[in-house]
Amino acid sequence: MPTPLIEREITAHVSLTTPDGALNHDALGWSRVPVHDTSGIPGRGHWGRNKRWEYWNVMTASHIIAFTVSCVDYMSLHEVWVLDRATGDDVGTTVISPGSRRATLPASLGAGPVRARTRRITIDVDETFDGTRLRGTAPRVSFDLLAGRPPGHESLGVVVPWRRGEDIPRFQYTVKDVARPTTGTVTVDGITHDVSEGSWAVLDHGRGRWPYRVRWNWAAGSGAVDGRVIGLQLGSKWTDGSGATENALLVDGRLSKISEELVWDYDPEQFLRPWRVHGTSADLTFTPFYDKHSRTNALVISSRTDQLFGVWSGWVRDDTGTQVHVDGIEGFAEEVLNRW
Repeated sequence: MPTPLIEREITAHVSLTTPDGALNHDALGWSRVPVHDTSGIPGRGHWGRNKRWEYWNVMTASHIIAFTVSCVDYMSLHEVWVLDRATGDDVGTTVISPGSRRATLPASLGAGPVRARTRRITIDVDETFDGTRLRGTAPRVSFDLLAGRPPGHESLGVVVPWRRGEDIPRFQYTVKDVARPTTGTVTVDGITHDVSEGSWAVLDHGRGRWPYRVRWNWAAGSGAVDGRVIGLQLGSKWTDGSGATENALLVDGRLSKISEELVWDYDPEQFLRPWRVHGTSADLTFTPFYDKHSRTNALVISSRTDQLFGVWSGWVRDDTGTQVHVDGIEGFAEEVLNRW
């Protein structure tokens, strides 16, 4: 069985990096609210390994909306994607630009706006007093959404090192913010659809210095079960052996950290078969209904992504030891292999 880990909760503001750009060991740990200053990324002397991005996913009764604003030093990559759940038709646009001029990313989470500006895609992310406004346009689609932030809502922040010891050249700070209640509109081919109560947003905020080759699993879920708002955040492979996990449960806005490397069982040849994620802290089944798969191979960079959307069932143990059932919440699970 997986071995529980001892992870440190960070409650005070801390810089992710030292003045010379190295990982600040005081930043290692996890948090319930964003407390890390990531302004040292990209920093000098580390060109080519710095990765910065904001990824948002919104699941509604009728559509799934996703977008990315990212910069990896030598290029910016932006994507807007919308799926019609009833028909299975999707509309997606990806734009890759050299350098970082097409991406505006704040030094730290919430410290400024997020912008993407290209001839085919525009994206705007702005913090408001009660949430985050998400706006975007791409060929055939546009959206204007508000991802609410209820009072007391917590999110998972984690610093993951790719090596233990004093010298840690590769590391990542991630914030996974699940179960954000979302409203607004999405327009596809001139038809506007309301995004109403029961829609949920998930944020993946990342700042770090990555190895060239990496493989990861990520999964999330959001919804209401027995009158409570449930959020699920899970990750694997890229964190294995680091002493950190990105596993957590959210119940009515309060986070329980899962300090255990959970076991992921799924068929990489048939991703649409049910997945199982389990350990002493959880026993979960994910039943997919759609595979968003993409393949990229462009000289020095390549990517293989299978992001499955579906429904979760099972239970997770919260930090009081109580089993919390998640049956019926919707979300996704993915396998990604990157050479970047």
